[in-house]
Amino acid sequence: MNSILLLSYLIGSVTFIIGLKMLSHPDSARKGNLIAAFGMTIAIVATIFLYEKEGLRLHNYGWIFGGLAIGTVIGTAVAKKVKMTAMPEMVSMFNGMGGACAMLIAIVEFNHLQHSAQQGGSVSIGMLVIIVLGMIIGSVSFAGSMIAWGKLNGTIKDRSFGAQQVINIGLLLLILAVTLYFLIQCTDSQLFAAPSVALFFYGILALSLLYGILFVMPIGGADMPVVISLLNSFTGVAAAFGGFLYDNPVMLTGGILVGSAGTILTILMCKAMNRSLKNVLIGALGSKQKGGVAGSKEQGNFKEISLNDTAVLMAYARKVIIVPGYGLAVAQAQHACHELEKLLEEKGVEVKYGIHPVAGRMPGHMNVLLAEADVPYDKLLEMEDANQEFGSTNVVLILGANDVVNPAAKDDPSSPIYGMPILEVDLAEHVIVNKRSMKPGYAGIENDLFFKPKTSMLFGDAKKVLQDLVSELKQV
Repeated sequence: MNSILLLSYLIGSVTFIIGLKMLSHPDSARKGNLIAAFGMTIAIVATIFLYEKEGLRLHNYGWIFGGLAIGTVIGTAVAKKVKMTAMPEMVSMFNGMGGACAMLIAIVEFNHLQHSAQQGGSVSIGMLVIIVLGMIIGSVSFAGSMIAWGKLNGTIKDRSFGAQQVINIGLLLLILAVTLYFLIQCTDSQLFAAPSVALFFYGILALSLLYGILFVMPIGGADMPVVISLLNSFTGVAAAFGGFLYDNPVMLTGGILVGSAGTILTILMCKAMNRSLKNVLIGALGSKQKGGVAGSKEQGNFKEISLNDTAVLMAYARKVIIVPGYGLAVAQAQHACHELEKLLEEKGVEVKYGIHPVAGRMPGHMNVLLAEADVPYDKLLEMEDANQEFGSTNVVLILGANDVVNPAAKDDPSSPIYGMPILEVDLAEHVIVNKRSMKPGYAGIENDLFFKPKTSMLFGDAKKVLQDLVSELKQV
């Protein structure tokens, strides 16, 4: 039985690695997800029926399968009903559930360990360290993900106060100090068996939950993809600690893969936002320390462009680059955008897409949207590649993107986004911006691009505008 269990874990681990590799390309992402899910199913079934510890096997199948059934029904229903625009908050919610799971595992195993000590058993300090670390990281991930979920769906607003960074750092140091004192006290089995020790453990839990809230609360604007990625890595690390606790290779492998991939992605996101990982950890992201007040400058006037003029301009262009943003997602306009792309190519126009790493509300948001509409992956240009092509581009069509094309990031030291790498769309001959209105973007600041001489505004819902633009193009 043990050999079959280990073989099942090996299959699960291998499918995780293969699935993660396949997720790196849109063409194979769906298949990679299914392969990883298949491996997870094998590992779960094998654990339920074959796992054994100290001669005991799982027996409470009613609770196990009842929980699996409820979770499967809820997860399937939510995943099927969620709109693509709500995908970021769903990711935050599911990630938070992973953190909560790691937190609850740590609580259960702590109670088991203390009960064993009260019965005269010895205390494994190594095991206790894993339990406490898993609890801290899982708690931060859970609380932070719930705040991120609330901020993404608009129910929680950005909140910051004086000395926010100092308080966050102080709270983190307090958690570490209390944890160290707790672990030192627990080297004595008799002390660990005392009921008062549990107060320290749950005190650390409460402080960790509070830190998770304060860590994410001040973060806002275009920084949210970085936070989601970081919290995802936290959940992976917490899950890996659970793998250590249960001597479960597949849980350990999955946690390490999620944790390492999330960490790498976080570093890439920080680079794309020109932020340091240190600032992420102390909750400095999104704070407007560099000054700058939205809309405080005298911008002048903007000019509008009609659908007919836009159609003529694009039809006679040699190269068009489309820059998608959150407005495209809100309007569910990815299919209409692909239709526009195909029509332009029929007229001999070269069409590509410029993708900013943090466009939207989560890493890869625009890639997911366009892949759903069957846009060829080789048409998606990363920021660096797109910036090299804007100079030879006749028309740039911006669909709901705002902060990621704002020249203030390069030109205005007083701007909160100063220093953030952007898509340099102003290098093109003509820039057409589709927005519902002149309201600021997610970062809450006005966009200097809208008032540039080469920029024209095309107001309206992205989906309707694109559909009308396709109709106009057919007549050109």
